Amino acid sequence: MIPVYNEAANVVPLYREIVSVLEPLRMPFEIIYVDDSSRDGSLQHLINLNLHDKRVKVIALRRNYGQTAAIDAGIKHAKHELIVTMDSDLQNDPHDIPLLLAKLREGYDFVIGWRWKRRDTLMKHITSRLAHRMRKWLINEKIHDSGCTLKVFKRECFQDFTLYGEMHRYMPALVSYRGFKVAEVKVNHRARTAGRTKYNAWRVFRGLFDLLFIKFWADYSTRPIHFFGMIAVLQFLLAGLLFVEQAVKAVLIGSLNVGPLFILIVMLSITGLLTFLFGFLAEIMVRTYHHDKPNYAIGRIYE
Repeated sequence: MIPVYNEAANVVPLYREIVSVLEPLRMPFEIIYVDDSSRDGSLQHLINLNLHDKRVKVIALRRNYGQTAAIDAGIKHAKHELIVTMDSDLQNDPHDIPLLLAKLREGYDFVIGWRWKRRDTLMKHITSRLAHRMRKWLINEKIHDSGCTLKVFKRECFQDFTLYGEMHRYMPALVSYRGFKVAEVKVNHRARTAGRTKYNAWRVFRGLFDLLFIKFWADYSTRPIHFFGMIAVLQFLLAGLLFVEQAVKAVLIGSLNVGPLFILIVMLSITGLLTFLFGFLAEIMVRTYHHDKPNYAIGRIYE
């Protein structure tokens, strides 16, 4: 499954490479291209491929939704149990697909490529390293290259699950949180020879926002009252300590001074109460969301 955005010069050579790799494996396959509203004629090239080879499926999105949405659309329209994703810019090497498939057969559910010798710009190297450190700190991710699009996984990993935002970067963390086994394999990474990169610094910040959400959802998706309640308790404790300090000072000097600290006590008490209320509302929303939906994934049933 390949998301495409303005890669007219690359889609046909990539198709030829993929076919040359997959046909010797003697297993049924389809090649799904998801065109994310390209403006350079990529879609017409993809339509021509579909006319030439019915194993090629083309999904054209109505407008530019981003890579995560394109990947989600491809997953939902795949008909086989194993799904391979890769970039359309020819930087991922299709000859690495058998390596990932072999690793998956060792008992894993999700295998991602590790571009251990990357052919990217210095800025992309720096931002990727910073993002990796942030992921390791927040979600204790052990994957070296979570941003590599070359992946192979079982379709059940994302059954009843929708990717959005920039979550394609955190697919290993998402499936790991759900109890699936994740592994990585060193893969080749080639320099871009045609087209232009879609990467920019703003995507780092958008990815950070999604990372914070994933951390929250993984830890508190079924118990948000614990998160909001903890914040509320801290506010009440701070307000209580300040009140005791102000009360002791009032006893010592014989009068109560209504100053900034007293106003802070009142504000902390009000915001603490509001935080508790937010927690209760979030709890109600989550219970409504999970109604008739299991918050777990069953690996296997033995009967």
